[in-house]
Amino acid sequence: MISNLNGDVPRLKGKLANDVLLMERRQLKNEFTVLGQIDTISPRCQNFLHKFFPNISYREWNDWKWQLRNCFKSVEDLSRVMILSDDEKLAISKLKEANRLPMKVSPYYLSLIYDSKPGDPIRKTMIPMMNQLVTSPNEEADPLDETGTSPVKGIVHRYPDRVLFVVTQFCSAYCRYCTRSHLVGKPHPLTRDEWDNAIAYIDKHEEIRDVVVSGGDPLTMENSKLEYLLSRLRSIKHVEIIRLGTKVPAVLPMRINARLLTMLKKYQPLYFSVHFTHPREMTLETNRACNMIADAGFPLGSQTVLLKGINDNPEVMKDLMLKLLKVRVRPYYIYQCDPIPGSSAFRTTVESGVNIIEHLRGHVSGYAVPHFVIDAPGGGGKVPILPNYVVKSGKKEWLIRNYEHNVYKYPNEK
Repeated sequence: MISNLNGDVPRLKGKLANDVLLMERRQLKNEFTVLGQIDTISPRCQNFLHKFFPNISYREWNDWKWQLRNCFKSVEDLSRVMILSDDEKLAISKLKEANRLPMKVSPYYLSLIYDSKPGDPIRKTMIPMMNQLVTSPNEEADPLDETGTSPVKGIVHRYPDRVLFVVTQFCSAYCRYCTRSHLVGKPHPLTRDEWDNAIAYIDKHEEIRDVVVSGGDPLTMENSKLEYLLSRLRSIKHVEIIRLGTKVPAVLPMRINARLLTMLKKYQPLYFSVHFTHPREMTLETNRACNMIADAGFPLGSQTVLLKGINDNPEVMKDLMLKLLKVRVRPYYIYQCDPIPGSSAFRTTVESGVNIIEHLRGHVSGYAVPHFVIDAPGGGGKVPILPNYVVKSGKKEWLIRNYEHNVYKYPNEK
């Protein structure tokens, strides 16, 4: 339920308003430094906050729990802050009937799109449209067959030495193309006993050395619950690496604070796998969150889903990859969009992804070139897809081409 949107408290005007605002900013900067929270609020967030939440202080805005309590979940909520198209209104009203992922957007993330028009790249990933309710041939609720490779609830064991541990079905914002849309947002979260049962499976299987803690988004959980899971996992001798799969730095950056990072430091080596979609996500708040994570000693890698009309332009993707590197996030994967129901609105051709890699390789630092992969339908795992750099192979020599399409010989004799 959205609160404080009516603006029923008189707004200060003129010089007095500016003086009060300046004083509040100075006071809050000191408070956030002490609390270890993000002490920066971008001009766009300031405008959104003062326009639609006039009774909410900067301190409350930067409280991640306040953000979660005030997520936008309905046509009525959204209509208070933005103009929805008839198509969007109808799509939102039919989500439950069509058994689709619910709609939810954090106030912070909505501040990036509230004044946008339908068709805006980020808006399309959050606000449903009717074409997303059409199920096309070859689309399935669980296209990667995670259910079929789940020996116990919460665990997906597809690769020999690593598992996916789905610890929550909750996110602060629901991406319309989510591969776990059949699971996320459902009213039956995992219980403590189910967590323990999943951890017992990991403990029993000594071949598991890498655990990806995901969901939903694990960073939407309280520190105490997250620490319970991490401490149990870290107590297992054969678990060498723990990864956190999250979109929080992009959609709820105020969640990244000193208390969280101090707790996480106890469970190194720990990696962040962060989901980014578009260069406009790289705001003042998000950049600061990523830098805080890096400063705390955690490696960051990015995962980006290739989406039609959103980031399938080579220049857009290049912009995102370079901006990620600047805040010490190593581009890791670009995923071909999984064929969930309604994904034809988002899926590009495979050639689009190959073209993007072609435009990155050689034109930017190798650190900015991620792997382009298809997660094979049916549970086949990630398959890397590359441009063809081999012109001809032979016993005596190979002919290879570079990013400029110049051809070179390499001797292949023993």
